[in-house]
Order: sequence, then C-alpha cells, then structure tokens
Amino acid sequence: MSTGVIIALIVIVAAVLVVAAVLALRARGPQHGGSLKRRFGPEYDRAVARHDGDTKAAERELADRVERHGSLHERPLEPAERERFEARWTATQERFVDSPREAVGEADRLLAELAGARGFPDGGQYEEQLAALSVHHAHHVDGYRRVHRVTHARVDGAQDSGAGTEEMRESLVEARALFEDLVRPGRHDGGRHRAGTDGDGHTPPRAARTHHSWSLSKRHPKES
Repeated sequence: MSTGVIIALIVIVAAVLVVAAVLALRARGPQHGGSLKRRFGPEYDRAVARHDGDTKAAERELADRVERHGSLHERPLEPAERERFEARWTATQERFVDSPREAVGEADRLLAELAGARGFPDGGQYEEQLAALSVHHAHHVDGYRRVHRVTHARVDGAQDSGAGTEEMRESLVEARALFEDLVRPGRHDGGRHRAGTDGDGHTPPRAARTHHSWSLSKRHPKES
C-alpha cells in the first residue's frame, strides 16, 4: 500500500471521528437539557433561578438528582395505609379553620411520613427526600417545599416572622396536589378508582383537582 493511500485513509478516518464526535456532542447537549426540562417542568425553572440563570449549572444539579434517585421504585400503599393517610389529611384540613399553623405543621409531617412509606428517603433527611420527590413528582413537589418552609419559618426565625394565614392556606392547598399524587393507587396497585382521579385512574389537572378536593376560601373555610 502506497504512502499516499495510507495518508488518505488516515484523513478519512479522522474526518469520520470528528463528525461522530460533533454529532454526539449535539445529541448529548440540547437533547439532554430539553429532556431535563420536560422531566422537571417548574423544578427546572427553579433550579435555573437558584443558579442565577446558569442553565448548565442547573442541569448538572438536576442530572445529579436523576442519577441518585431515578432508579427508585415507589412502594405501593396497602388499602388500610391509604385510608389512614387520607383520614389524617382530612383531619388536617379541618383543623386549619381553628389552628392554621398547627395544621400546616401536621401537613409537613404527614407528607414526610407518606413519602417515606412510598419508599423515598426518610423524612429526617428533608433535602434528600425533597430531591428524590422532585425526580418523580416534579410538578407537585413545590407544595411540600412551601409547607415545610412555612412550618419552620417561625421555629427558625424571630417570634413575629411567621407566615400569615393566607400564605399558610395557599401552601396547604398546593401541598394537597403532592399528597394526592403519593396516596393514590399506582398503575400496579389494581388501578381502582378513587376521589381525585378520573375513570381511568389518571389525575385531572391540578387546578380542577384541588378545587374538587378542597376549596378552603377565606369566607367559607369548610367548603369542600
């Protein structure tokens, strides 16, 4: 084989490798970011804001969450467990009318316990539990974040720095969406219909579901 042919083959191989590398980078770059944005939804935007608009840093954080918690398999609840959690949530909502701060604190503890029962990290590891929940329930996890923040604002801050009643009400309403996601039967639980799902066992849009499940207005606090 002549020297010219060898050089030509080397050039061709090098060109093929360069093209393959470019295509791989393009596929891994935008598609990876787009996939994270689709998966995390509002959590993606929060991560970007937390990193002052640095999307690469936000995507590294979210990709790390997926790597740590993406393989987690949620444990289905037994029917008796589900009923107990639902009864406790109903009692928590009713308690809000007379003791809003205590009700929000109970919602925070209840979500931590429910997530633990479904196989997420223990509630004593709040940040890790929240990260795992964000991977599997990204569109509703902020409700848990809000009730936890409201619950601990008065404990960690000054005596008069606690959240107002309206903020507590909003946090509890939003947390209801995550509660319903975690407590409802999964696809492998028998798929039985329950309140908060449609006839196929799917969850309706959050606004409609929250209004149907619980509307705690300022004028009619016990309205359902």
